[in-house]
Amino acid sequence: MIDLNDYFYFVHVVEKGGFSTAARVLDIPKSRLSRHITQLETRLDVKLIQRSSRQFKITEYGQLFYQHAKTMVNEMTLAEAAISNKKDTISGRIIMSCSVGVAQFAIQELVIKFLAEHPHIELVQQATNQFVDLLASGVDFAIRGHTAPLPDSSVIQRYLTTVTWQLFASPDYVKTIGPIEEPEDINNTPSLNVGWRPGSAHWLLKNKEGIKKQIIHNNLFASDDMSSLKRAAIQGLGIVNLPSYTCRKECEEGTLQPILPDWNTGTAQLSLLSPSRHGQSPAVQKFKDYLLQHIDEYVAF
Repeated sequence: MIDLNDYFYFVHVVEKGGFSTAARVLDIPKSRLSRHITQLETRLDVKLIQRSSRQFKITEYGQLFYQHAKTMVNEMTLAEAAISNKKDTISGRIIMSCSVGVAQFAIQELVIKFLAEHPHIELVQQATNQFVDLLASGVDFAIRGHTAPLPDSSVIQRYLTTVTWQLFASPDYVKTIGPIEEPEDINNTPSLNVGWRPGSAHWLLKNKEGIKKQIIHNNLFASDDMSSLKRAAIQGLGIVNLPSYTCRKECEEGTLQPILPDWNTGTAQLSLLSPSRHGQSPAVQKFKDYLLQHIDEYVAF
């Protein structure tokens, strides 16, 4: 007798690249996965996966079976989704990845609003500044910021929005350094910057006319945590370089102000990255569409 769980678990083991990762993502014992794969291989009388303590390899039979099993699992998912849609209730689990900064500032309120509108959806947000392998980690999609085109891969890329980076400081700090009218007025000032790895101690500023000027700065505090950098700027420790939307609230409250508002320190693109065009649940697609429709409201400055 065919057990559809065998198909489901086999597809996940293949896509996650091993039993341990698949078990972790599915939140089930590794032994259950192994039992279902063994049961499947016994029924088919072929070896689908070569596995040992040091090796995990899909056999030729396994590759062939995966192509058909994946289609079946996709259809199972869509069949359940069709009923949910018919009942006007979208449900399911979404696993997404994004940087800490994007989680804290770009989509925090958007996520809360989406979940309030769709109470039957479970969202698992992996906020990390490290690269995440979408297939291996079981992530449905990721939001990535980048200044250069991402390399071609099997991952599907979709433009989300463009973010402008600017300089900010507290009003009290501005008073201590005097009037700031041109980029040269902030040469050699204490700075607060994203990223702790060694780099050049300069900002390349650009205005709307396309004029560029390079400014030397003294790096006082570097961190991957934008919240800490922003707090340091509010306390008057220096000029901070951040995505403009991260400081919108503080500028409205008057605890920070833009420095040289007609100039920016660069732009970055936010993209949605998905492992496949097909087979994603309605819950995942609904959230992706929601992001595409509303994110500009949250990153505008």
